[in-house]
Amino acid sequence: MKIVVLDGYTLNPGDLSWEGFENLGELKVYDRTVYDLSNSDLVIDRGRDADVILLNKTLLNRDMMDHMPDLKYVGVLATGYNIVDVEAAKEKGITVTNIPTYGTNAVAQMAIALLLELCHHAGSHSDAVVNGEWESNPDWSFWKYPLIELAGKTMGIIGYGRIGRTVGGIAKALGMKVIAMANSPDPSLEDDMMRYGTLEELLRESDVISLHCPLTESTKGIINKDTIAKMKDGVMIINNSRGQLIVEEDLRDALNSGKVAGAALDVVSSEPIKSDNPLLQARNCIITPHISWAPKEARTRLMDLALKNLKRYLEGDPINVVNN
Repeated sequence: MKIVVLDGYTLNPGDLSWEGFENLGELKVYDRTVYDLSNSDLVIDRGRDADVILLNKTLLNRDMMDHMPDLKYVGVLATGYNIVDVEAAKEKGITVTNIPTYGTNAVAQMAIALLLELCHHAGSHSDAVVNGEWESNPDWSFWKYPLIELAGKTMGIIGYGRIGRTVGGIAKALGMKVIAMANSPDPSLEDDMMRYGTLEELLRESDVISLHCPLTESTKGIINKDTIAKMKDGVMIINNSRGQLIVEEDLRDALNSGKVAGAALDVVSSEPIKSDNPLLQARNCIITPHISWAPKEARTRLMDLALKNLKRYLEGDPINVVNN
């Protein structure tokens, strides 16, 4: 059995092991292939003889599969699987699996880290000290940005699944009230510090809005000029879910006008970010390179689950199949 990993570097830049897959067949790992359709021939060439393909962000469409006659299994090394034409795979009898949960705590931790950075700008203040600004300052304390205490403020969470609930729990521990929006509310989670609400209520009452919903037709561009207009002046926005949840031009304009006090984002609409992304021209906008998922502990779980998915498929009892 030939197993091909098309873009393995981000999952395993050298601190994990592919040994489990090597024990299952002939393994070939490519650090990266291509993340768009600019070189489909390269994807076809590398996957032509594969029985199993593992990928993270490399696109795999119908035309590519047409050139892979031996392909029986595609393992997506992520939760989102829109990179694969799952309907074409189903028609061809190719099983496609994903990793439904592996980084809940890591992603929630990053959301709060982004929020705290907006509140304290620890990195910028550290740089200021290193650059001599404290040494030359006449006062024993100084700050370059307004500093914000979160206790007593309200966090609106759009998407209250595993990650959203974990973020909500941390927010409550910081003394924040939580308004959550979810497709399937669980009333048992409500208490003095947390309640469910409509999008209108959430926009109107939140001091911080954190996005933790999947990207669907109904959520695409949910943060736009119209919804921003309904928010409090000085709101802060956090997104480490999906970049396309935000209309980036509208957020840039709101940041530059001061309507939105700050945004902290670990995802953008097109990744890697392009030089013409409007958020690069926005005030008080923190952008990190999609690292919420990437602590070693989370990547280890991902690797283990990907291996388990393949083993269960080979045993005739597949799990986490997304194209039944």
